Amino acid sequence: MIKGSKICGISDLDTLNFIINHPYPPQFIGFICNYKKSSRYVGVEKLNDLLKLDKKKSNFVAVLVKPDETILEKIKHLPFDYYQIYDCTPEEIKKIKQKYSKKIITALTIKDETDVKKYELFYEVTDIYLFDSKGYEKSMAFDHTLIEKIKINKPLMVAGNIQVNDNLENFKEIADIIDISGGLETSGIKDKSKIDIFLNKVEQVQNEA
Repeated sequence: MIKGSKICGISDLDTLNFIINHPYPPQFIGFICNYKKSSRYVGVEKLNDLLKLDKKKSNFVAVLVKPDETILEKIKHLPFDYYQIYDCTPEEIKKIKQKYSKKIITALTIKDETDVKKYELFYEVTDIYLFDSKGYEKSMAFDHTLIEKIKINKPLMVAGNIQVNDNLENFKEIADIIDISGGLETSGIKDKSKIDIFLNKVEQVQNEA
């Protein structure tokens, strides 16, 4: 059952303000903190400015790809509620969670069933699971039916080339949270009209549950 949404890759104040003050704001807002190959990457100085906004009903998420101590120390003072972590071992995530006292979204990139099964290794250090596609800076898709049979008593977030026109009903049986980024962009820039359509669709699906 879909319980919420996440909009990822926010990099400007105007869009962030629009999202936070939307009638149906997302449960999570993500910022690309250390993956510089991404067009949505945001440096620490800019993060300082963006995260001064009152998050209201949303949670701020630091999206981190195999983070080292340098970036973790630079962002530790920022008001992030969750760290979304790619490409770390359970042991590495455990150390990060203990040191920085953050909730963890464990991001697993999926190509086949072998990748899906890795989720069991991260159970103890995970607050929310994210099943995403391979390729961080590109909007790629994976077969979402691969995660249909997963039964875990932790929230499950799904991403991977989800588009604003997709039928969200298709995700009701596999995900608690829909994570979208590129699907809300026009020519690589977040599009407020698409954001509005998406957030209203999520609200509608939740009301139908």
